[in-house]
Amino acid sequence: MRRYAFSLLELVFVIVIMGIIGKFGVEFLAQAYKGFIFSSVNHTLQANSEMAVENIAAKLQFRIKDSVIARDPGIDFQALASSDLDTNASVLEWVGADIDGFRGDSTPLWSGIIDLRDADTNATNLVSPETNTTALSTQIGILAHNNGTNDTTIADAAIYFIGSDSDINTGYGWDGVAIDTQTRTMHPIDVGAGTNQFKPVKGSDGANNSFSGIDVFEYYQLAWTAYAVEHNSTSGDLTLYYDYQPWEGENYSADGTPTLIMQNVSTFRFKAVGSVVKIQVCVKSDLVEDYSLCKEKTIF
Repeated sequence: MRRYAFSLLELVFVIVIMGIIGKFGVEFLAQAYKGFIFSSVNHTLQANSEMAVENIAAKLQFRIKDSVIARDPGIDFQALASSDLDTNASVLEWVGADIDGFRGDSTPLWSGIIDLRDADTNATNLVSPETNTTALSTQIGILAHNNGTNDTTIADAAIYFIGSDSDINTGYGWDGVAIDTQTRTMHPIDVGAGTNQFKPVKGSDGANNSFSGIDVFEYYQLAWTAYAVEHNSTSGDLTLYYDYQPWEGENYSADGTPTLIMQNVSTFRFKAVGSVVKIQVCVKSDLVEDYSLCKEKTIF
């Protein structure tokens, strides 16, 4: 019977080969794992930044265009299109038209039209054909998530006449002062004499008011809330605030309902060219150091 054994040279050769395989094999596996981690992080950041941008854009799309402002907490607000805009502003605010009520179910809950020729349209009552203020008030309560305290109804809403003059400084209530006259851009309203009618009210105490001497336009937009997107550079949280009415003297931080849009946001920037708004959101990862991914969107 023949017996076979490895020679010393063969053993050395095998050891060398195993060493080479071990060295480069581990590096290959490490590179492959690193590539997998990077690809996973990149995919996650792509999805997160896209989601954040689309979430904000969906609300901005139905803004009252002249109402958009930028704000740095503790600093006065500025019109977003202002030439001296503070580039460190971390809060974007605007008044949103009630697109859900305008779309309605089978018919719109507010039509966007004032019948100026109707006999019941006067200084204290505006007729809006095909508007259903009862159903509209119920829907506002649902969208505002009313819970029995500080409930939001149509009595908290306001209308904006399309084509009217807009004053960013006093017209929307951004200065924290309730609008107590119908001479401003936003006109606080309540249910009028009928379910398809509005009556003007003061923003400060809800008392009856009048459109006497005010230019009332045929087309309007109805709003029951403003929106604010705030970026906290310390925590990285990007938060949306809603269900607050600046025309009643309210502000987002004290009166708005917050909902978290995204965490680990490194940058939130915005600018305007005319009525067009451009936003940018950059999201970072804790797994890969100094790496973030940005998404931009332009909203007309």
